[in-house]
Amino acid sequence: MRVPPRVAIVEVGPRDGLQNEASAITTADKIAFIDRLSDAGHHVIEVSAFVSPKWVPQMADAAEVFAGITRHAGVRYTALVPNRAGLTRAVAAGVTEIGIFAAASETFSQRNINQSIDASLATYAEVCREALAAGLAVRGYLSTCFGCPYEGVIAPSQVARVAARLLELGVFEVAISDTIGIAHPGQVAPVLDAVTAVVPLAQVALHFHDTRGTALANVLAGLDYGVTTFDSSAGGLGGCPFAPGAAGNLATEDLLYMLDGLGVETGVDLARVSSASRFIEARLVHRLPSRYLQATSP
Repeated sequence: MRVPPRVAIVEVGPRDGLQNEASAITTADKIAFIDRLSDAGHHVIEVSAFVSPKWVPQMADAAEVFAGITRHAGVRYTALVPNRAGLTRAVAAGVTEIGIFAAASETFSQRNINQSIDASLATYAEVCREALAAGLAVRGYLSTCFGCPYEGVIAPSQVARVAARLLELGVFEVAISDTIGIAHPGQVAPVLDAVTAVVPLAQVALHFHDTRGTALANVLAGLDYGVTTFDSSAGGLGGCPFAPGAAGNLATEDLLYMLDGLGVETGVDLARVSSASRFIEARLVHRLPSRYLQATSP
Protein backbone atom coordinates (compact mmCIF):
# COMPACT_ATOMS: atom_id res chain seq x y z
CA MET A 1 0.00 0.00 0.00
CA ARG A 2 1.24 3.48 -0.90
CA VAL A 3 0.88 6.35 1.57
CA PRO A 4 1.81 9.99 0.99
CA PRO A 5 4.38 11.63 3.30
CA ARG A 6 1.92 14.31 4.39
CA VAL A 7 -1.87 14.65 4.58
CA ALA A 8 -4.08 17.69 5.12
CA ILE A 9 -6.93 17.34 7.61
CA VAL A 10 -10.02 19.52 7.34
CA GLU A 11 -11.55 19.71 10.83
CA VAL A 12 -15.34 19.85 10.48
CA GLY A 13 -16.35 19.26 14.11
CA PRO A 14 -17.50 22.79 14.96
CA ARG A 15 -19.90 22.86 12.00
CA ASP A 16 -20.70 19.44 10.60
CA GLY A 17 -20.26 18.00 14.05
CA LEU A 18 -22.22 20.39 16.25
CA GLN A 19 -25.04 21.12 13.79
CA ASN A 20 -26.70 17.81 14.57
CA GLU A 21 -26.38 17.96 18.36
CA ALA A 22 -29.57 18.18 20.42
CA SER A 23 -27.80 19.99 23.27
CA ALA A 24 -27.71 23.77 22.98
CA ILE A 25 -24.03 24.68 22.89
CA THR A 26 -23.27 28.21 24.04
CA THR A 27 -21.41 30.61 21.78
CA ALA A 28 -18.63 30.87 24.37
CA ASP A 29 -18.18 27.10 24.40
CA LYS A 30 -18.07 26.94 20.60
CA ILE A 31 -15.40 29.63 20.58
CA ALA A 32 -13.37 27.82 23.26
CA PHE A 33 -13.69 24.54 21.33
CA ILE A 34 -12.44 26.10 18.10
CA ASP A 35 -9.57 27.85 19.88
CA ARG A 36 -8.50 24.50 21.32
CA LEU A 37 -8.57 22.97 17.84
CA SER A 38 -6.44 25.84 16.55
CA ASP A 39 -3.97 25.22 19.37
CA ALA A 40 -3.83 21.56 18.32
CA GLY A 41 -2.20 22.56 15.03
CA HIS A 42 -5.12 22.33 12.62
CA HIS A 43 -4.59 24.22 9.38
CA VAL A 44 -8.24 24.18 8.28
CA ILE A 45 -11.25 24.45 10.62
CA GLU A 46 -14.85 24.59 9.46
CA VAL A 47 -16.20 27.02 12.05
CA SER A 48 -19.92 27.38 11.34
CA ALA A 49 -22.61 27.80 8.69
CA PHE A 50 -24.52 30.87 7.57
CA VAL A 51 -27.80 29.03 7.14
CA SER A 52 -31.35 29.65 8.28
CA PRO A 53 -31.55 29.28 12.08
CA LYS A 54 -35.05 27.90 11.54
CA TRP A 55 -33.61 24.80 9.90
CA VAL A 56 -30.26 24.53 11.72
CA PRO A 57 -30.65 26.38 15.05
CA GLN A 58 -27.24 25.25 16.31
CA MET A 59 -25.61 27.51 13.70
CA ALA A 60 -27.64 30.65 14.52
CA ASP A 61 -24.64 32.33 16.18
CA ALA A 62 -22.23 31.93 13.25
CA ALA A 63 -21.27 35.61 13.14
CA GLU A 64 -20.71 35.77 16.89
CA VAL A 65 -18.51 32.67 16.80
CA PHE A 66 -16.37 34.12 14.01
CA ALA A 67 -16.06 37.36 15.93
CA GLY A 68 -14.94 35.58 19.09
CA ILE A 69 -12.38 33.02 17.92
CA THR A 70 -8.65 33.67 18.04
CA ARG A 71 -7.44 33.34 14.48
CA HIS A 72 -3.98 31.82 14.07
CA ALA A 73 -1.75 32.89 11.20
CA GLY A 74 -1.80 30.36 8.39
CA VAL A 75 -5.03 28.70 9.53
CA ARG A 76 -8.08 28.74 7.26
CA TYR A 77 -11.35 29.34 9.12
CA THR A 78 -14.23 28.40 6.85
CA ALA A 79 -18.01 28.51 6.79
CA LEU A 80 -20.74 26.73 4.88
CA VAL A 81 -22.90 29.04 2.76
CA PRO A 82 -26.12 27.92 1.01
CA ASN A 83 -27.07 31.06 -0.92
CA ARG A 84 -26.32 34.74 -1.57
CA ALA A 85 -27.94 35.81 1.70
CA GLY A 86 -25.60 33.50 3.58
CA LEU A 87 -22.66 34.82 1.60
CA THR A 88 -23.53 38.39 2.57
CA ARG A 89 -23.56 37.40 6.24
CA ALA A 90 -20.28 35.49 5.86
CA VAL A 91 -18.49 38.41 4.21
CA ALA A 92 -19.74 40.75 6.95
CA ALA A 93 -18.29 38.34 9.53
CA GLY A 94 -14.86 38.46 7.93
CA VAL A 95 -14.94 34.95 6.44
CA THR A 96 -12.31 34.40 3.75
CA GLU A 97 -13.23 30.87 2.64
CA ILE A 98 -16.66 29.33 2.16
CA GLY A 99 -18.04 25.92 1.34
CA ILE A 100 -21.00 25.14 -0.91
CA PHE A 101 -22.78 21.81 -0.81
CA ALA A 102 -24.36 19.96 -3.73
CA ALA A 103 -25.63 16.40 -3.92
CA ALA A 104 -25.03 13.58 -6.36
CA SER A 105 -28.53 12.28 -5.57
CA GLU A 106 -31.52 14.14 -6.99
CA THR A 107 -33.82 13.02 -4.19
CA PHE A 108 -31.35 13.95 -1.46
CA SER A 109 -30.92 17.39 -3.01
CA GLN A 110 -34.67 17.92 -2.89
CA ARG A 111 -34.95 16.69 0.71
CA ASN A 112 -31.86 18.52 1.96
CA ILE A 113 -32.22 21.96 0.37
CA ASN A 114 -35.57 21.76 -1.43
CA GLN A 115 -33.93 22.23 -4.82
CA SER A 116 -33.05 19.99 -7.74
CA ILE A 117 -29.37 19.45 -8.48
CA ASP A 118 -29.56 21.81 -11.46
CA ALA A 119 -31.37 24.50 -9.46
CA SER A 120 -28.86 24.23 -6.62
CA LEU A 121 -25.96 24.62 -9.04
CA ALA A 122 -27.60 27.69 -10.54
CA THR A 123 -27.80 29.17 -7.02
CA TYR A 124 -24.18 28.26 -6.34
CA ALA A 125 -23.07 29.81 -9.61
CA GLU A 126 -24.25 33.17 -8.29
CA VAL A 127 -22.67 32.53 -4.87
CA CYS A 128 -19.34 31.54 -6.43
CA ARG A 129 -19.31 34.48 -8.80
CA GLU A 130 -19.81 36.95 -5.96
CA ALA A 131 -17.49 35.14 -3.56
CA LEU A 132 -14.63 34.90 -6.02
CA ALA A 133 -15.08 38.54 -7.02
CA ALA A 134 -14.80 39.45 -3.33
CA GLY A 135 -11.57 37.47 -3.00
CA LEU A 136 -12.99 34.49 -1.10
CA ALA A 137 -11.91 30.92 -1.79
CA VAL A 138 -14.70 28.39 -2.39
CA ARG A 139 -14.66 24.69 -1.54
CA GLY A 140 -17.27 22.32 -2.93
CA TYR A 141 -18.86 19.50 -0.95
CA LEU A 142 -20.55 16.76 -2.90
CA SER A 143 -22.82 14.58 -0.77
CA THR A 144 -24.21 11.05 -1.23
CA CYS A 145 -21.31 10.03 -3.47
CA PHE A 146 -21.28 6.43 -2.25
CA GLY A 147 -24.98 5.93 -1.61
CA CYS A 148 -28.20 7.74 -0.83
CA PRO A 149 -30.73 7.08 1.96
CA TYR A 150 -33.53 7.53 -0.58
CA GLU A 151 -32.14 6.29 -3.91
CA GLY A 152 -29.63 3.67 -2.82
CA VAL A 153 -26.64 3.22 -5.12
CA ILE A 154 -25.36 6.32 -6.92
CA ALA A 155 -23.49 5.70 -10.18
CA PRO A 156 -19.87 6.95 -10.14
CA SER A 157 -20.57 8.64 -13.46
CA GLN A 158 -23.25 10.75 -11.79
CA VAL A 159 -20.82 11.71 -9.00
CA ALA A 160 -18.29 12.74 -11.64
CA ARG A 161 -20.85 14.77 -13.57
CA VAL A 162 -21.78 16.93 -10.59
CA ALA A 163 -18.15 17.17 -9.40
CA ALA A 164 -17.15 18.53 -12.81
CA ARG A 165 -19.90 21.14 -12.65
CA LEU A 166 -18.70 22.27 -9.22
CA LEU A 167 -15.20 22.69 -10.61
CA GLU A 168 -16.62 24.79 -13.46
CA LEU A 169 -18.12 27.13 -10.84
CA GLY A 170 -14.63 27.92 -9.56
CA VAL A 171 -14.23 25.75 -6.45
CA PHE A 172 -10.61 24.95 -5.62
CA GLU A 173 -11.43 21.51 -4.20
CA VAL A 174 -14.27 18.99 -4.25
CA ALA A 175 -14.88 16.91 -1.11
CA ILE A 176 -16.32 13.59 -2.25
CA SER A 177 -18.56 12.72 0.67
CA ASP A 178 -20.08 9.58 2.14
CA THR A 179 -23.02 11.32 3.78
CA ILE A 180 -24.61 8.28 5.42
CA GLY A 181 -21.56 6.18 6.20
CA ILE A 182 -22.39 3.50 3.66
CA ALA A 183 -19.12 3.43 1.70
CA HIS A 184 -16.77 0.47 1.76
CA PRO A 185 -13.18 0.29 0.49
CA GLY A 186 -14.20 -1.48 -2.70
CA GLN A 187 -16.14 1.60 -3.79
CA VAL A 188 -13.40 4.15 -3.26
CA ALA A 189 -11.26 3.48 -6.35
CA PRO A 190 -14.19 3.21 -8.81
CA VAL A 191 -15.68 6.49 -7.59
CA LEU A 192 -12.27 8.18 -7.71
CA ASP A 193 -11.60 6.74 -11.18
CA ALA A 194 -14.74 8.47 -12.44
CA VAL A 195 -14.15 11.72 -10.57
CA THR A 196 -10.47 12.11 -11.44
CA ALA A 197 -11.30 11.75 -15.13
CA VAL A 198 -12.85 15.23 -14.84
CA VAL A 199 -11.31 16.72 -11.66
CA PRO A 200 -7.54 16.70 -11.01
CA LEU A 201 -6.63 14.37 -8.15
CA ALA A 202 -4.91 17.23 -6.30
CA GLN A 203 -8.30 18.97 -6.11
CA VAL A 204 -10.13 15.98 -4.63
CA ALA A 205 -10.74 15.45 -0.91
CA LEU A 206 -12.58 12.64 0.85
CA HIS A 207 -15.20 12.95 3.61
CA PHE A 208 -16.25 9.73 5.32
CA HIS A 209 -18.71 8.91 8.05
CA ASP A 210 -18.11 5.91 10.29
CA THR A 211 -21.70 4.71 10.64
CA ARG A 212 -20.78 1.16 9.63
CA GLY A 213 -17.23 1.20 10.99
CA THR A 214 -15.53 1.42 7.59
CA ALA A 215 -14.26 5.02 7.59
CA LEU A 216 -10.61 4.26 8.33
CA ALA A 217 -10.55 1.42 5.82
CA ASN A 218 -11.94 3.85 3.26
CA VAL A 219 -9.24 6.38 4.15
CA LEU A 220 -6.60 3.72 3.56
CA ALA A 221 -8.09 3.06 0.13
CA GLY A 222 -8.01 6.80 -0.55
CA LEU A 223 -4.41 7.11 0.61
CA ASP A 224 -3.39 4.25 -1.65
CA TYR A 225 -5.11 6.02 -4.54
CA GLY A 226 -3.15 9.21 -3.86
CA VAL A 227 -5.69 11.43 -2.08
CA THR A 228 -4.00 13.76 0.41
CA THR A 229 -6.90 15.72 1.95
CA PHE A 230 -9.41 14.19 4.35
CA ASP A 231 -12.23 15.67 6.41
CA SER A 232 -12.74 14.55 10.00
CA SER A 233 -14.57 15.66 13.13
CA ALA A 234 -13.14 15.97 16.63
CA GLY A 235 -14.41 13.12 18.76
CA GLY A 236 -16.53 11.84 15.87
CA LEU A 237 -19.09 14.59 16.41
CA GLY A 238 -22.10 14.81 14.20
CA GLY A 239 -23.78 13.78 11.01
CA CYS A 240 -26.23 15.38 8.61
CA PRO A 241 -29.58 16.38 10.15
CA PHE A 242 -31.31 15.74 6.81
CA ALA A 243 -29.82 12.29 6.16
CA PRO A 244 -31.42 9.44 8.14
CA GLY A 245 -28.77 7.22 9.71
CA ALA A 246 -25.92 9.66 9.11
CA ALA A 247 -24.61 9.70 12.68
CA GLY A 248 -20.90 9.48 13.12
CA ASN A 249 -18.33 11.52 11.23
CA LEU A 250 -14.87 10.00 11.04
CA ALA A 251 -13.23 10.98 14.33
CA THR A 252 -10.15 13.15 14.01
CA GLU A 253 -8.45 11.26 16.85
CA ASP A 254 -8.96 7.90 15.13
CA LEU A 255 -7.65 9.30 11.85
CA LEU A 256 -4.62 10.86 13.55
CA TYR A 257 -3.80 7.68 15.45
CA MET A 258 -3.71 5.74 12.19
CA LEU A 259 -1.80 8.39 10.23
CA ASP A 260 0.73 8.85 13.04
CA GLY A 261 1.27 5.09 13.08
CA LEU A 262 1.84 5.08 9.33
CA GLY A 263 4.38 7.89 9.61
CA VAL A 264 2.20 10.33 7.69
CA GLU A 265 2.68 13.93 8.80
CA THR A 266 -0.32 16.17 9.48
CA GLY A 267 0.98 18.88 11.78
CA VAL A 268 -1.90 18.15 14.16
CA ASP A 269 -1.31 17.05 17.75
CA LEU A 270 -3.38 14.03 18.78
CA ALA A 271 -3.31 14.77 22.50
CA ARG A 272 -4.50 18.35 22.01
CA VAL A 273 -7.33 17.32 19.70
CA SER A 274 -8.40 14.77 22.31
CA SER A 275 -8.38 17.50 24.95
CA ALA A 276 -10.59 19.69 22.75
CA SER A 277 -12.99 16.79 22.24
CA ARG A 278 -13.22 16.11 25.95
CA PHE A 279 -13.97 19.78 26.51
CA ILE A 280 -16.95 19.74 24.15
CA GLU A 281 -18.05 16.25 25.25
CA ALA A 282 -18.67 17.67 28.74
CA ARG A 283 -21.28 19.99 27.17
CA LEU A 284 -23.20 17.15 25.49
CA VAL A 285 -25.69 14.61 26.75
CA HIS A 286 -23.76 11.64 25.37
CA ARG A 287 -20.25 10.33 24.99
CA LEU A 288 -18.39 10.97 21.78
CA PRO A 289 -17.91 7.89 19.57
CA SER A 290 -14.19 8.22 18.81
CA ARG A 291 -12.63 4.85 19.58
CA TYR A 292 -9.31 6.47 20.49
CA LEU A 293 -11.03 8.90 22.82
CA GLN A 294 -12.93 6.12 24.55
CA ALA A 295 -9.84 3.92 24.85
CA THR A 296 -7.83 6.70 26.49
CA SER A 297 -10.53 8.16 28.75
CA PRO A 298 -9.69 8.10 32.48
